[in-house]
Amino acid sequence: MEYVAVLLPSLVVGLLFWFAMKSIFNADKSERQAEARAQAEADARSAQPLNRPDAETDK
Repeated sequence: MEYVAVLLPSLVVGLLFWFAMKSIFNADKSERQAEARAQAEADARSAQPLNRPDAETDK
């Protein structure tokens, strides 16, 4: 029982650290995916020709 009392605090702190790092990495991954999605949408918008009715096309 002494071993459990000695190792338990280290295990708990290790698990807390693991969960914290996992959540940080998951948040970073989802942020990178959102940024890539926004960049792809911006690239798609800039690749489309502008269809403005007031633009002069007869010149």
